[in-house]
Amino acid sequence: MTKVPLPAGVITGLPTSEPVLAWTVDDGSDAEVVRLYIEFARTSGTRLTFFLNGSYPGWTEHAELLKPLVASGQVQLGNHTWSHAALTHLDDAGIVAELQRNHDFIVSTYGVDPRPYYRPPFGYRDRRTDAAAASIGYTCPAMWYGSLADSDLRSEQEILGLADRWFLPAHIVIGHLNFLPVTRVFPQLQQLIADRGLIPVTLDDVFEH
Repeated sequence: MTKVPLPAGVITGLPTSEPVLAWTVDDGSDAEVVRLYIEFARTSGTRLTFFLNGSYPGWTEHAELLKPLVASGQVQLGNHTWSHAALTHLDDAGIVAELQRNHDFIVSTYGVDPRPYYRPPFGYRDRRTDAAAASIGYTCPAMWYGSLADSDLRSEQEILGLADRWFLPAHIVIGHLNFLPVTRVFPQLQQLIADRGLIPVTLDDVFEH
């Protein structure tokens, strides 16, 4: 697809008429879910964006499995802070420290620079947090337009229902690498994407920056 310039400020969707879907996945508190998501990406070819918290052990434990997908560009990595901190509750130095520590982890572990995209944990952001993030190159708060709502434990049917609602053209949809039910419905999610003629993309597939 033809890339578009990254707009200034926050993004919540994809500014294109093409049938693309940005499936983005956050956190990583369960190392087995991290492994299963990586395996799903590897076997299905689905393009994903992981907004990871480097404090979770799974990102180190499964780095060798994930590295080839990151190197090829199939999986993009974004900054979700080191410890899933609520940025609006921190001072400017704390915001920078959280993002910088996670940045350094991603660069040293995976050899890629995740800038300019950061996703504020809980969606907590404002002009002050954005300015602090931008001071170290994180100029694009990446939000979403649709959620699988699986930051907490959800049933497989709940997840499928939310995917049916939100897996639509030009949507950025957020999921999480925290609980196993989503890993049990990967085939159904992949089929839904295929049935709707959607093309999974990373943010870097869409935006030039």
